[in-house]
Amino acid sequence: MIRTEKLSKEYNGFAAVQDVSLQVRPNEIYGFLGPNGAGKTTTILMLLGIVKPTHGRVLLFDQPLAEDYFGIKRRIGVVAEHQFFYDEMTARDYLRFFAELYDVANAANRIETLLETVDLRAFGNARARDFSRGMQQKLGLARALLHDPELLILDEPVSALDPHGVLDIRHLLLEQARAGKTIFISSHILSEVEQTADRVGIMHRGRLVAEDSLANLRRRLHPQLDLEVELDHAHPQLAEQLAQLPFVDEALSQGHKLLLKVDGHSDHRRAISQAITSAGALILEMRSKEMSLEEAFVTITEQNVSLLTDGATGEE
Repeated sequence: MIRTEKLSKEYNGFAAVQDVSLQVRPNEIYGFLGPNGAGKTTTILMLLGIVKPTHGRVLLFDQPLAEDYFGIKRRIGVVAEHQFFYDEMTARDYLRFFAELYDVANAANRIETLLETVDLRAFGNARARDFSRGMQQKLGLARALLHDPELLILDEPVSALDPHGVLDIRHLLLEQARAGKTIFISSHILSEVEQTADRVGIMHRGRLVAEDSLANLRRRLHPQLDLEVELDHAHPQLAEQLAQLPFVDEALSQGHKLLLKVDGHSDHRRAISQAITSAGALILEMRSKEMSLEEAFVTITEQNVSLLTDGATGEE
């Protein structure tokens, strides 16, 4: 759906984006992450044809954007971080204006459905410029969905929303993904990306330093899995027995609890459960602690940029 090939942008000799080659697959939610100044916005502007690359190229739907600029753009819905509205237009007027531009069939019903979907129907006759920023973000999302695009490109779509609004938009995006849409979402709210994205791309200093599923990133950055096992009562010798298993790196006993570090490349929880049961212990609960997206993000951008870049290219 989106492919860039060595995409680069320079401003007066400063490389804002350097050799970015990313791929967004059909029907996935792709989280585009990076600290401020990493090159995310410049990349998005190049994806949309607003900024011309210095080098490299953008392909949308396997076509260079320049080959069919307006045809391709009609297949995309966009939400910018900062919305712009016409001063005298109400929310309904605003959506009617874009419905005419996109020649939306049965526009009146479509508009009412979307206003209801983003919880703005009661404000449909209010001027959009007087909305709170969160309400404007919701209206922008309704406008992006108006013509039923195949691809959504969203820049900070939940940045101004309260927790209820964030939850509403999360459910809406997941519904759109289930309906077959592809979603490219740039956000600094990493907990939201973690709950919605199939894969993430992480930018740092203008370069794409990682692109993978969160599960694979965790395995690359933290090959061990931490397990906490709560037992029916203390079994002092059990930790020593579990430490003999080839996939257990460390086993400690703390009263009724076992703290284990195991090889994270495979799921060994069933084997551990069997070993504990065979030793005569009863498991009350087993919890795993995985690296969060926030922890992975910090590790990649601050400590392991060169390591992950080398790993992505197969170099040692």
